[in-house]
Amino acid sequence: MFFYFLIIRIAALFGHRKARLMVQGQKEIKDAMTNKGQSTKDNVPGTKRLADFRGAVWIHVSSVGEFEQARPLIERIRAKGERRKIVLTFFSPSGYEMRKNYDKVDAVFYLPFATRRNAKRFLNTLQPKMAIFVKYEFWPAYLRELKKRQIRTYNISAIFREKQLFFRWYGKWYLKLLRCFTHIYVQDENSLALLEKHGIHNATIVGDTRFDRVQEVKANGEKANRERLVPVAQFVEGCERVIVAGSTWPKDEVLLAQYLKAQSDSGRNTKLILVPHEIDENHLHFIFNLFQGRMVRYTRATQTSLLHANVMVMDTMGLLSSVYRFGQVAYIGGGFGVGIHNTIEAAVYGIPVIFGPNYQHFREAKGLIAAGAARSIKDYPEIEAALDTALAQHETIGAKAAEYVAAETGATEKIYNEIFNS
Repeated sequence: MFFYFLIIRIAALFGHRKARLMVQGQKEIKDAMTNKGQSTKDNVPGTKRLADFRGAVWIHVSSVGEFEQARPLIERIRAKGERRKIVLTFFSPSGYEMRKNYDKVDAVFYLPFATRRNAKRFLNTLQPKMAIFVKYEFWPAYLRELKKRQIRTYNISAIFREKQLFFRWYGKWYLKLLRCFTHIYVQDENSLALLEKHGIHNATIVGDTRFDRVQEVKANGEKANRERLVPVAQFVEGCERVIVAGSTWPKDEVLLAQYLKAQSDSGRNTKLILVPHEIDENHLHFIFNLFQGRMVRYTRATQTSLLHANVMVMDTMGLLSSVYRFGQVAYIGGGFGVGIHNTIEAAVYGIPVIFGPNYQHFREAKGLIAAGAARSIKDYPEIEAALDTALAQHETIGAKAAEYVAAETGATEKIYNEIFNS
């Protein structure tokens, strides 16, 4: 762990943006644990003082994805009108920067680097009533110190696989960490069986809180983003063959461009709403050349440009989950890299889902395929066949997607009742 933190500091010195943000964030949380932090009672801008939130419910997430799993539980607590203080911590700079002003918690901090000294200082200062970790967050120094202090500690939306360190012959020390949790709420039967096989019995199947989150976004997203969605609605008006491609990378975009050209050559009116994972100017220029200028950027859309384009590129953040409502089919990017992005935020709208080959570590993707609502592709002939079928049968296949998501909801309520009402 020491060497990891050392590498981060060296990277920051050489200008690595995320490393620099992480080092700055560590300074801020250090100040928050000392008198350098500003008391919330002083109403002075700057680093909040951690001591002002003593007795809070402490919720820790790694980054944006895990935050979306914690969010339904946080907002369930707030919906009850409870006066509980909530402190949210992030490990990742991208998650922290995106959600540092999240107004449903009392304070947002970086997690101090996970040394024994930092764990003791953090817990001495915050003195949390309970701690909730999301999915893959297993920090030995913190878990051991929480166990030592007999502070109730939970893991929610957890998922386990045979190849994880816990279950290797050389990972027995890591497996013991799971006994530090008061209870582990897992996503599926495989996870529970794996834990029990290795002597971990403090676990229950409740599902994944993200399903509750996507249902909420579906219900409220259009209202919250009504004005921002007007250009998108104008772009797709009158077109019955709309593909929404979310969190795409160049490999995904090359395949989609080839398909759209084939559609155009065949005289089919097919439109694409493209939401790239990266929206820097270099990537946008790549996309412009790829689609041979037949595109309009969302932020520069005019009535005239909307009439002549068959591709809208969303060169802004925060609208993807609301944009899926405009499609007959969703393509999810990332499957030609380390793994696909969020599939259920598309499936909740009752549309077929298509993605690349690297989906094996994603339970919901496998679930959608098993339900007949999704298909994985590995090359152009496969994406062409998948999109043709999905567009032709989008209502039938989409209904299966909606049914799958609906059947998986309810984890948040189960967790809330057990943790706060037991």
